[in-house]
Amino acid sequence: MLLTTSDLHTDYQVLGLVQGSKVKAVHLGKDILAALRRLVGGEVTEYTKMIRDARQAAVEEMIAEAEKLGANAIICIRYSTSSVGQGMAEMVAYGTAVKI
Repeated sequence: MLLTTSDLHTDYQVLGLVQGSKVKAVHLGKDILAALRRLVGGEVTEYTKMIRDARQAAVEEMIAEAEKLGANAIICIRYSTSSVGQGMAEMVAYGTAVKI
């Protein structure tokens, strides 16, 4: 599956919008560690991992949706994230499923 954030400069058939969405949370212990890290500064690795895992899961869901449509590429991929609550985030990946 070809994944790109840009358009393709070749002929393709548009199959439709595909998306994946995941909400992830860190457990209370990691949330407490993250709060302590905010006091001293630096990377909050607990949240970094949470966002990375959510992004990967959203992309996998988006790819599965595109494969159901018979696509072999997803173009113009975009990502969006939002805070759902303390220590929770939603990651959305979306793009246009195409057949080259």
